[in-house]
Parts: sequence; structure tokens; C-alpha cells
Amino acid sequence: MKCPFCFNDDDKVVDSRISKDGRSTKRKRQCNVCGKRFTTLETIISASPLIIKKDGRRESFDKQKLLNGLIKACEKRPVPYRNIEEIVLSVEKWIEETNLKEIKSEEIGKHVLDKLKNLDAISYVRFASVYLSFKDINELYENVSELIKKQS
Repeated sequence: MKCPFCFNDDDKVVDSRISKDGRSTKRKRQCNVCGKRFTTLETIISASPLIIKKDGRRESFDKQKLLNGLIKACEKRPVPYRNIEEIVLSVEKWIEETNLKEIKSEEIGKHVLDKLKNLDAISYVRFASVYLSFKDINELYENVSELIKKQS
């Protein structure tokens, strides 16, 4: 690892910590030449499948894009950020476990909606309104009615 200060590659690891989910390691390093300390983050790079969008386009899975969508859906709702992160991690884990080369975005959306349904009904409806692209108020009403029946 090259020192970001003097660009020398002679350093030592001072401290290592594994993340809570066990998927990354944070290392504090010290340059043996200039003596300055810096931190690195090691993560596993896995070949994630392509996501097939509704319009047929294919793009790689973007964890941040999903996180941003969930944050928006849960905005001003009593949903802890940790729960949102857990949904993203469960989707990420589910995608890895499928071992598929391509996954339809609809499948990912269903997985997210299943998690949101048990977490917060308003956030569920917000996410569903974007994900399911309701054509009119009747479709929205049917979806909300179904949700109310299940919660009763």
C-alpha cells in the first residue's frame, strides 16, 4: 500500500478491525519512511450480476442507488437508518446467493417491498408507487387496500 503523503510503499499495519457484517476490514497503517498514519478499507469484490431494468437496459447492481431510494421512501418516517441498511445488506446477500448472471429489477423490488411491508406501511407505499409505477389512483388504492387487509 502506498503512503498517500510520501507515496512510498513501505508501511506497517498498526491496527485492524473487521466490520460488523464481516465483509470489510479497516486497517490503520503507519508509513515507515515519513511516519504518518493513514487508514485503508479492504472489501471483497464480487462479480455481481447485471440488473435487467423494465425498459430492457442492463446495468450493474448499485448498492448506493438502492440505499438512496430507500432513504427517500423512508424520509420523515420513524424508520431507523440501521433498518434501511439492513434491507440493503439483505438484498445484496440475496443477490450474491442467487449466483445468477442477470436478475430482473422487479425481483429486487419485490424483495425490498417484502422487507418494507413489515417495517413501515407509508414507506412501503412510497417505494411501491415508484417501483410499481401506478398508472392511476385506482391501482394505488388497490395496493393500499391489500396492505390494510393484511395488517388487520
